[in-house]
Amino acid sequence: MPYTSAMKRVIGGTTLRNINVQIGDPQQLEAAQQQIISLLRQRHNIRPGRDDDFTVRNQQEIAQAATATSRVMTLLLGAIAGVSLVVGGIGIMNIMLVSVTERTREIGVRMAVGAHGSDILTQFLIEAVTLSSVGGLIGIVCGIGASKILSAYANWPTLISISSIAIAFLFSAAVGIFFGFYPARKAAALDPIEALRYE
Repeated sequence: MPYTSAMKRVIGGTTLRNINVQIGDPQQLEAAQQQIISLLRQRHNIRPGRDDDFTVRNQQEIAQAATATSRVMTLLLGAIAGVSLVVGGIGIMNIMLVSVTERTREIGVRMAVGAHGSDILTQFLIEAVTLSSVGGLIGIVCGIGASKILSAYANWPTLISISSIAIAFLFSAAVGIFFGFYPARKAAALDPIEALRYE
């Protein structure tokens, strides 16, 4: 079909925006691209030294642009996930600090009957890790469910790997250890006599 007929009857426009070119020998891609650029500059009456008023791209450049876009999206999603981890970790730390304050007398009783600071530290670290791990498991279940829904209703191909699930779970446990250490250390450093007097 002549391009003028396609513009009038099919596209419905008055300008030609895209031309797709296919060459037989992939080795001649660069030479063919340079010949197309030279021909278009000649037809557009572009003088030497002037910028092109068109763009010529090959499949490799398009693939590189798509890869760069996906890399940027991955970095953005990673940044959002990092912020979410920090916010969740601060929430865990606040909950544990409140727990230490509310259970000060219990900590004093435990120390009075022979518990060491390391025992108290371990107890609160285990509680923090349990809290964050349960949150991680809930997040993993929600992520798997969301990917299944996308696959079923939006026809988007999704891949769930065991390694990513394991990494997500380990990260959630690490967040619990990191942000739960300060409250646990504070509980372990309590004076038993002062803790027993706490009301």
